Amino acid sequence: MDRAPGLSVRLKLTFSYAGFLMVAGALLLAAVWAFLLRYVPERALIVPGSTGTSTNGVFPVRSNLLHVFAPRAAAVLALLLAFGLVGGWLLAGRMLAPLTSITDATRLATSGSLAHRIRLPGRKDEFRELADAFDAMLARLEAHVAEQRRFTANASHELRTPLAISKALLDVARTDPNHDVGEVIDRLHAVNARAIDLTEALLLLSRAEQRSFTREPVDLSLMAEEATETLLPLAEEHGVTIETRGDITPTIGSPALLLQLTTNLVQNAIVHNLPQHGIVWVNTSLRPTGVVLTVENTGEPLTPRLVSTLTEPFQRGTERIRTDHAGVGLGLAIVKTITQAHDGTLTLTPRSAGGLRVTVELPATDPRSDR
Repeated sequence: MDRAPGLSVRLKLTFSYAGFLMVAGALLLAAVWAFLLRYVPERALIVPGSTGTSTNGVFPVRSNLLHVFAPRAAAVLALLLAFGLVGGWLLAGRMLAPLTSITDATRLATSGSLAHRIRLPGRKDEFRELADAFDAMLARLEAHVAEQRRFTANASHELRTPLAISKALLDVARTDPNHDVGEVIDRLHAVNARAIDLTEALLLLSRAEQRSFTREPVDLSLMAEEATETLLPLAEEHGVTIETRGDITPTIGSPALLLQLTTNLVQNAIVHNLPQHGIVWVNTSLRPTGVVLTVENTGEPLTPRLVSTLTEPFQRGTERIRTDHAGVGLGLAIVKTITQAHDGTLTLTPRSAGGLRVTVELPATDPRSDR
């Protein structure tokens, strides 16, 4: 927004300091004058041998005192004004020096440079808190921009892959008339289905990031039961046993997104499990700080470094078991985004015996509030 030019903050502070000093000086001189009026008589007898003028032998003390006091008081006020302007200008400059650093960092951030940090020295005060908060904001923006760039590059690559495969299949069918058409159609169908799944996952991820959903009361334990029942055939296909237990866990959010969150966690636990006799534990609990959903599975040992990257988009984990149901690489990324959109926290921990433990904590609601 364009604004009309005005006085700088430094100049305003300078005038404020000088004006305050003038008012304080004037009040002090007024107090001195009142003190003099109280203890000095209006007239006094002329002392023999004095050279002062008198009327009927009486010397006008207060009138002569006013002639002496007034010009000196004016000189003091002028000196205070000059001192206030100079001192106020220097003090204002020193006080506003941190704002200059913050302004420079803001201009650099506006130009696209997010790596700069203010790192304001000195003890903690209002300016230091502002600078630290600005540094934290820059760090989050830099990390967010870097994540978005990686996401865009990965999404472009993932979307380009099925298109390239489709083009190759069509080229083969066109150049080789004797090629099995049914096989080409089946492979095109599989590639197209994967592209559709990826596009729907990207749309779901965008919807969760924008928080464009209606919040309503949800029982997270019911979401866990529904996701488990839906994925039971997949678990039987992989030879995985699902154990579900828990308490009523009321929260506020989108039923569709929370069901997607739970489904992604359970499906991820089934797919990335032991080849045989794997187990998945789904548990919901109520804590004083919120409701908790825990999905734990057996599997190959995972390193903490690998686990810390699993919530990044298109990060499947090269050390994990790969199957035909490995998904599009957005399962845990969607879980993370949905959790953040519901003001919750997501924690991934490798199990010492192998596998992964995923904990989602969301704000709780009082079930009696709906009565």
